Amino acid sequence: MAFTEIDRDLLKRCMAEEPGAWKDFVDRFVGLFIHVVYHTAHARSVHVTPEDTEDLCGEVFLALLAGNFNVLRQFRGQCSLATYLTVVARRVVTREMARRRMAEALGHVNAHQSTLDHAQIERPADVQRVDDRDEIRRMLEGLATTEAQIVTQFHLEGRSYREISSGLGIPENSIGPTLNRARAKLRSPEVPR
Repeated sequence: MAFTEIDRDLLKRCMAEEPGAWKDFVDRFVGLFIHVVYHTAHARSVHVTPEDTEDLCGEVFLALLAGNFNVLRQFRGQCSLATYLTVVARRVVTREMARRRMAEALGHVNAHQSTLDHAQIERPADVQRVDDRDEIRRMLEGLATTEAQIVTQFHLEGRSYREISSGLGIPENSIGPTLNRARAKLRSPEVPR
Protein backbone atom coordinates (compact mmCIF):
# COMPACT_ATOMS: atom_id res chain seq x y z
CA MET A 1 0.00 0.00 0.00
CA ALA A 2 1.34 3.42 -0.93
CA PHE A 3 1.74 6.63 1.03
CA THR A 4 -1.46 8.51 0.17
CA GLU A 5 -1.89 12.21 -0.48
CA ILE A 6 -4.36 12.40 2.43
CA ASP A 7 -1.74 11.06 4.85
CA ARG A 8 0.98 13.25 3.33
CA ASP A 9 -1.20 16.32 3.91
CA LEU A 10 -2.08 15.21 7.44
CA LEU A 11 1.60 14.78 8.33
CA LYS A 12 2.47 18.20 6.90
CA ARG A 13 -0.30 19.79 8.93
CA CYS A 14 0.90 18.04 12.12
CA MET A 15 4.53 19.11 11.57
CA ALA A 16 3.37 22.68 11.00
CA GLU A 17 1.28 22.39 14.19
CA GLU A 18 -1.82 23.63 12.39
CA PRO A 19 -4.92 23.93 14.59
CA GLY A 20 -6.93 20.70 14.57
CA ALA A 21 -4.23 18.69 12.78
CA TRP A 22 -3.31 16.54 15.78
CA LYS A 23 -6.99 15.85 16.52
CA ASP A 24 -7.46 14.73 12.91
CA PHE A 25 -4.38 12.50 13.23
CA VAL A 26 -5.68 10.94 16.46
CA ASP A 27 -9.14 10.38 14.95
CA ARG A 28 -7.62 8.74 11.88
CA PHE A 29 -5.26 6.34 13.67
CA VAL A 30 -6.64 5.62 17.15
CA GLY A 31 -8.54 2.58 15.83
CA LEU A 32 -5.33 1.20 14.35
CA PHE A 33 -3.53 1.60 17.67
CA ILE A 34 -6.35 -0.12 19.57
CA HIS A 35 -6.10 -3.02 17.14
CA VAL A 36 -2.31 -3.17 17.65
CA VAL A 37 -2.79 -3.27 21.44
CA TYR A 38 -5.29 -6.15 21.27
CA HIS A 39 -3.29 -8.07 18.69
CA THR A 40 -0.03 -7.68 20.62
CA ALA A 41 -1.73 -8.65 23.90
CA HIS A 42 -3.24 -11.74 22.30
CA ALA A 43 0.07 -12.76 20.73
CA ARG A 44 1.80 -12.43 24.12
CA SER A 45 -1.00 -14.05 26.17
CA VAL A 46 -1.61 -10.83 28.08
CA HIS A 47 -5.05 -9.79 29.30
CA VAL A 48 -5.76 -6.09 28.74
CA THR A 49 -8.63 -4.11 30.20
CA PRO A 50 -10.19 -1.11 28.46
CA GLU A 51 -8.14 1.08 30.83
CA ASP A 52 -4.94 -0.76 29.84
CA THR A 53 -5.83 -0.27 26.17
CA GLU A 54 -6.36 3.44 26.71
CA ASP A 55 -3.06 3.73 28.62
CA LEU A 56 -1.14 1.82 25.95
CA CYS A 57 -2.63 3.92 23.14
CA GLY A 58 -1.63 6.98 25.15
CA GLU A 59 1.93 5.65 25.32
CA VAL A 60 1.94 5.30 21.52
CA PHE A 61 0.72 8.87 21.05
CA LEU A 62 3.31 10.13 23.55
CA ALA A 63 6.03 8.34 21.59
CA LEU A 64 4.82 10.02 18.40
CA LEU A 65 4.78 13.46 20.04
CA ALA A 66 8.20 13.07 21.68
CA GLY A 67 11.00 15.23 20.36
CA ASN A 68 8.70 17.47 18.33
CA PHE A 69 7.25 14.57 16.30
CA ASN A 70 10.66 12.93 15.88
CA VAL A 71 9.21 9.50 15.00
CA LEU A 72 6.89 11.02 12.41
CA ARG A 73 9.74 13.07 10.94
CA GLN A 74 11.69 9.83 10.38
CA PHE A 75 8.95 8.46 8.12
CA ARG A 76 10.30 8.31 4.55
CA GLY A 77 7.09 7.47 2.68
CA GLN A 78 8.37 4.13 1.38
CA CYS A 79 5.23 2.38 2.63
CA SER A 80 1.82 3.49 3.80
CA LEU A 81 1.70 5.66 6.90
CA ALA A 82 -0.57 3.07 8.54
CA THR A 83 2.07 0.35 8.03
CA TYR A 84 4.79 2.54 9.53
CA LEU A 85 2.59 3.49 12.49
CA THR A 86 1.68 -0.16 13.09
CA VAL A 87 5.36 -1.05 13.46
CA VAL A 88 5.99 1.91 15.77
CA ALA A 89 2.90 1.14 17.86
CA ARG A 90 3.78 -2.55 18.16
CA ARG A 91 7.26 -1.69 19.44
CA VAL A 92 5.92 0.80 21.99
CA VAL A 93 3.19 -1.57 23.19
CA THR A 94 5.55 -4.56 23.42
CA ARG A 95 8.11 -2.55 25.40
CA GLU A 96 5.45 -1.20 27.77
CA MET A 97 3.91 -4.65 28.30
CA ALA A 98 7.34 -6.09 29.13
CA ARG A 99 8.00 -3.21 31.54
CA ARG A 100 4.68 -3.79 33.28
CA ARG A 101 5.26 -7.53 33.53
CA MET A 102 8.65 -6.95 35.13
CA ALA A 103 7.18 -4.45 37.58
CA GLU A 104 4.52 -6.98 38.54
CA ALA A 105 7.13 -9.74 38.92
CA LEU A 106 9.23 -7.57 41.18
CA GLY A 107 6.16 -6.74 43.25
CA HIS A 108 6.08 -3.03 42.54
CA VAL A 109 2.95 -1.41 43.92
CA ASN A 110 1.82 0.29 40.72
CA ALA A 111 2.79 -1.89 37.77
CA HIS A 112 0.81 0.34 35.40
CA GLN A 113 2.71 3.50 36.27
CA SER A 114 3.11 5.70 33.23
CA THR A 115 6.48 5.98 31.56
CA LEU A 116 6.04 9.72 31.96
CA ASP A 117 6.76 9.20 35.66
CA HIS A 118 10.06 7.58 34.68
CA ALA A 119 10.98 10.66 32.68
CA GLN A 120 10.99 12.63 35.91
CA ILE A 121 13.95 10.60 37.19
CA GLU A 122 17.00 12.84 37.06
CA ARG A 123 19.31 10.17 35.63
CA PRO A 124 19.24 9.53 31.88
CA ALA A 125 16.95 6.67 30.83
CA ASP A 126 19.79 4.51 29.51
CA VAL A 127 21.59 4.68 32.88
CA GLN A 128 18.37 3.73 34.68
CA ARG A 129 17.85 0.81 32.28
CA VAL A 130 21.38 -0.49 32.92
CA ASP A 131 20.90 -0.26 36.69
CA ASP A 132 17.57 -2.09 36.41
CA ARG A 133 19.11 -4.83 34.26
CA ASP A 134 21.97 -5.26 36.75
CA GLU A 135 19.48 -5.55 39.61
CA ILE A 136 17.41 -8.05 37.63
CA ARG A 137 20.48 -10.16 36.87
CA ARG A 138 21.44 -10.22 40.57
CA MET A 139 17.92 -11.27 41.48
CA LEU A 140 17.86 -13.98 38.83
CA GLU A 141 21.07 -15.50 40.22
CA GLY A 142 18.99 -16.77 43.17
CA LEU A 143 16.77 -18.83 40.86
CA ALA A 144 17.29 -22.24 39.29
CA THR A 145 18.47 -22.08 35.67
CA THR A 146 15.11 -23.01 34.16
CA GLU A 147 13.23 -20.59 36.41
CA ALA A 148 15.62 -17.78 35.49
CA GLN A 149 15.23 -18.54 31.78
CA ILE A 150 11.42 -18.52 32.06
CA VAL A 151 11.38 -15.26 34.04
CA THR A 152 13.78 -13.63 31.59
CA GLN A 153 11.87 -14.72 28.51
CA PHE A 154 8.45 -13.83 29.93
CA HIS A 155 9.18 -10.58 31.75
CA LEU A 156 12.16 -9.11 29.92
CA GLU A 157 11.64 -10.42 26.40
CA GLY A 158 7.82 -10.36 26.48
CA ARG A 159 7.44 -13.90 25.11
CA SER A 160 4.19 -15.84 25.40
CA TYR A 161 3.85 -19.15 27.27
CA ARG A 162 3.72 -20.94 23.90
CA GLU A 163 6.96 -19.31 22.72
CA ILE A 164 8.73 -20.16 25.98
CA SER A 165 7.42 -23.72 25.90
CA SER A 166 8.67 -24.40 22.39
CA GLY A 167 11.98 -22.61 22.97
CA LEU A 168 12.85 -24.42 26.19
CA GLY A 169 11.13 -27.73 25.40
CA ILE A 170 8.95 -27.72 28.51
CA PRO A 171 5.18 -28.15 28.87
CA GLU A 172 3.24 -24.92 28.34
CA ASN A 173 1.07 -25.56 31.42
CA SER A 174 4.14 -25.65 33.69
CA ILE A 175 5.18 -22.08 32.90
CA GLY A 176 2.55 -20.28 35.00
CA PRO A 177 3.32 -22.24 38.18
CA THR A 178 7.06 -21.82 37.58
CA LEU A 179 6.62 -18.05 37.22
CA ASN A 180 4.59 -17.94 40.45
CA ARG A 181 7.29 -19.84 42.35
CA ALA A 182 10.00 -17.61 40.90
CA ARG A 183 8.08 -14.45 41.86
CA ALA A 184 7.72 -15.73 45.41
CA LYS A 185 11.48 -16.38 45.56
CA LEU A 186 12.27 -12.92 44.12
CA ARG A 187 10.13 -11.26 46.80
CA SER A 188 11.78 -13.30 49.52
CA PRO A 189 14.39 -11.41 51.61
CA GLU A 190 16.73 -14.42 51.28
CA VAL A 191 17.38 -13.69 47.59
CA PRO A 192 20.78 -11.97 47.25
CA ARG A 193 20.49 -8.36 46.15
